Amino acid sequence: MEISKRPPVVFVEGRGSWLTDQEGKKYLDFIQGWAVNCLGHCPTAIVSAIKSQAEQLLNCSPAYYNAPMIRLAELIARYSGLHRTFFTNSGAEAIEGAIKLARKWGQIHRGGAYEIVTMHHGFHGRTLAAMSASGKAQWEHLFEPKVRGFRKVRLNDIEQVERAITANTVAVMLEPIQGEAGVFVASDAFLRDLRALTKRHGILLILDEIQTGIGRTGTLFAFQHAGVEPDVMVLAKGLGGGIPLGALVAHKDACCFAYGDQGGTFNGNAFATAVGCAVLEEIAKPGFLAGVVEVGRLAHCY
Repeated sequence: MEISKRPPVVFVEGRGSWLTDQEGKKYLDFIQGWAVNCLGHCPTAIVSAIKSQAEQLLNCSPAYYNAPMIRLAELIARYSGLHRTFFTNSGAEAIEGAIKLARKWGQIHRGGAYEIVTMHHGFHGRTLAAMSASGKAQWEHLFEPKVRGFRKVRLNDIEQVERAITANTVAVMLEPIQGEAGVFVASDAFLRDLRALTKRHGILLILDEIQTGIGRTGTLFAFQHAGVEPDVMVLAKGLGGGIPLGALVAHKDACCFAYGDQGGTFNGNAFATAVGCAVLEEIAKPGFLAGVVEVGRLAHCY
């Protein structure tokens, strides 16, 4: 299906920062799979993990534990300070899970509250609920009727957020940096005020770290710059380094799914989570994130 106007070039190989087309022409790749290839094209760590895992186990179904799934969940918990993870196949699926988790939590703890405050110009994915939660003006009349239950406010306007909170509000959800909108940053002060506000009102703070997570901003997760901790976080893109992998991560107090509430066929399969382990272990190596900060500093100077 024609869903994007693509140039005629066909890529056949990628190495590091470079792509090669079918004619052998090389291109310096600034897109990197839409913020996915956090280690570049075909890095040794990921290739080795793929080869090794492909010879052992691909998918035993989410009805059973597998070793890479457990290891990756432990790594995410260690580095995020959150407790539990539900693995997904995409960021949009992780967002859907976060919305469902928040609504279930609202049924239990806030008298059936279900509304989520989100930001104008925010982008949370292309499933129907994720599009409804997003604040893209181009989507306002697309695929109607939308999923109801999302109130939009201005980024970095804590007063407007507070005015939007009602008895029906269960959470506030935002990207620490709005990527699709054109790189608009939620200030550290705003995130700290938002964390205090959500705690005061007894609602959840959900951070969409699909683009900003996995070392993209110089810390493993962007929320760490502000010194706050969300109740729920969603990951994808860089988590798989090029392999489809996402995660819904939450504090134990926000985890309220019962058996059968959430699921998926490929979720947390050994192949994808083995790659996720390789990515996180590589980025957590001493000096890696310091290098990201230095490169960012030099780029800012220019």
